[in-house]
Amino acid sequence: MSSSRRRITDEEINELISKLQTLLPESRRRNIGRASASKLLKETCSYIKSLHQEVDDLSDRLSDLIATMDSNSPQAEIIRSLLRS
Repeated sequence: MSSSRRRITDEEINELISKLQTLLPESRRRNIGRASASKLLKETCSYIKSLHQEVDDLSDRLSDLIATMDSNSPQAEIIRSLLRS
């Protein structure tokens, strides 16, 4: 039974971990230093969760703002045009 999938090498894992670490904000990288892959993955998951929360919060704020606006106002049109972009 042969598999067409190739195994990823330790060097490739290290390269991916390094790339992942560069995607984290400086403040989060500082907390990790030269951490293990598992610590980096946990921190990355935590960061992604915080980004999701931030998006949800901004979405709620935008919904509240739109609900309080006159739908024919210039500000409402600006928001609609931004949402279409």
